[in-house]
Amino acid sequence: MVLFVFSFYFLPVIFTTLMSFTDMDETFNWNFIGLANFAKVIAGGDPRIPGIIRNTAIYVLFALILTVGLGLAIALVTTQMREGAGIFFRAVWLLPNLTPPVVYILLWKWFFDPTPYGFLNSILGAFGLPPEPWLVHYALPIVIPVNAFIGLSFSMIVFTAAIKSIPTDFINAAKVDGASTWQTIRYVTLPLLKWPIMFMTAWHLIAHLNSYVYILLLTDGGPYYRSEVWALYALHKSFDYYEFGYGAAIAMLLVAVSVILTLGIWKLFGFTRLMQPSKIEV
Repeated sequence: MVLFVFSFYFLPVIFTTLMSFTDMDETFNWNFIGLANFAKVIAGGDPRIPGIIRNTAIYVLFALILTVGLGLAIALVTTQMREGAGIFFRAVWLLPNLTPPVVYILLWKWFFDPTPYGFLNSILGAFGLPPEPWLVHYALPIVIPVNAFIGLSFSMIVFTAAIKSIPTDFINAAKVDGASTWQTIRYVTLPLLKWPIMFMTAWHLIAHLNSYVYILLLTDGGPYYRSEVWALYALHKSFDYYEFGYGAAIAMLLVAVSVILTLGIWKLFGFTRLMQPSKIEV
């Protein structure tokens, strides 16, 4: 197992780090150029970087809100239902995570197909309206929920398990004191979900920063880089334009940003305090 992890994790990390200090291209020559690749990104040598950063920030922010916020909302609502109904609705929301990525994206491509035979355009046609090229005009707003729905189901399952693990004595005590359902959620349930919320926020922040598969399949970053995000740009630079050194530098900067943001979330939620032993003696 140690050999497996070293071969398929640590060695690629080492090679990518070394590659980021080279100008490696399709010739695969290791010509070390120091920090030139990083300077090109940071100092504005690449004119597409500002737009890529803007797309990535918008994408991560709204995808995180949908993934964590809507996942928490669905968990709260379905746990208030009868058990059978709650299981049914959670199973429906789990379907995107169970569907193979290519099939999942093909369904979305049909949904937003620019021809009159696409799902949305067929509805427009029923009202006598012309078809709309949805993925051309609204590429970034579309890829956000498409990708967020994948992580949403995972958050929903984690939050549901956390809610069901809350002792019923807390809920019953709140009801005896006259608390409404909303007051019980606000003052009892949500404070006890601080750790799962922090974990899901940190997890999906990194996941969205590094995600590119569904964007690649749906829009490939287009049209004209309107839905291009940082991780996908590193992939394109490396394997479309064969700028392996520059692509590796972009990827290494993404790793650094991910670490900084994760530490910021830990600080925001008080990770050290959450990990301290309980002061209540049993």
